[in-house]
Order: sequence, then C-alpha cells, then structure tokens
Amino acid sequence: MSHRDPKIPVASLEPTPPPQALQFRLPSPYVGTHRVNPTEIDAYDHVNNTIYLQWLDRTAWAHSAALGLSIDDCLKLRRGMAVRHTRVDYWDAARCGDDVSIATWIVASDERLRCTRRFEILRIADGKRLLDAEIDFFCMNLDTGKPCRFPREFIERYKPLPDVLTAYGAQPETLQHLGQWRT
Repeated sequence: MSHRDPKIPVASLEPTPPPQALQFRLPSPYVGTHRVNPTEIDAYDHVNNTIYLQWLDRTAWAHSAALGLSIDDCLKLRRGMAVRHTRVDYWDAARCGDDVSIATWIVASDERLRCTRRFEILRIADGKRLLDAEIDFFCMNLDTGKPCRFPREFIERYKPLPDVLTAYGAQPETLQHLGQWRT
C-alpha cells in the first residue's frame, strides 16, 4: 500500500457494517463508505478512474489499521506493503453525491513476502457493482526500497480468513483473474 503522508486521515472510509441489500461476493468484508464529492469528478461527469485507486489504497490502509498495523506501526517496523500488480474491472460509473461501499479482503498470503487483496465497490442506493479489483502486494524494506520477508507482525495479521478462502476458491475462475480480457 502506498501512502504519501501518514498524517492524512482516512475518516471518510471508517469501517461500517455493509448495508443488508448489498451483495458482496465474499463473506466477512472490511467495509468503508464514501460519498463522492465534486473534486473526484472528471470531464465525463463521473468519478475519474484514478480516484477509485485512491479509494482502494485508503481502504487497504484502514483495514490494516483495523488488523492492528497502522501506518505508524509500519514506519516503526521500517516495513511496508508495496503494490506489485493491480487488476481492475470497472463495471459502472459513480457520480457526484453517490454513496459507495468499498469492501476489501485478504485472499492470499505466502506469509513470507506477498499477499493479495480483493476489493469490491458497490453503490449503496441500488447495490450496483461499480468495480472489482485485486492488488498483489510485496513486503518492502522502507530503508532500502527492496523486497524483504514479512516481519512477525505481518505474518500474524495479513492472513486470509478461512471463510474467505473457501468462498474465494469456490468462485468461477473468471472472478479470480480480474482485469483480463473475457471472450
């Protein structure tokens, strides 16, 4: 997860229980909510694609903090998670004033160097799926910028929940390989 300033709040992505009508594909999500504001709208009158990536980043940070690994903890450990690969499927557009639920799960971890997060963004008003994404992360030494092994704290906290692993494995293969052309 990248973060430019550890003092930037993630208040707009406070954890919230998912509204009952929303149908996330996996159980036990970490969910934050966000109201789309005018600064996030591009010339096409919808949320710019780069903004969704910022939402994913903030949600990952908020989830990490909820797991017991805040930005400050990572800075003290001199370890962080950096993005290796991002796969995104954009299904529909969010517009100014829309309230969205942003969910994340850890769906894979080798408990050494890498983990993968799954994300879904749904519009609260109608439950419409706006985005599916998976991001592969690797552990990075903040002093050298090089990959390094997970510290104990990462091993303990960045692991998929058993019910998430079961549900993720039961999904059709097309939902496990996001961002690829489908025929």
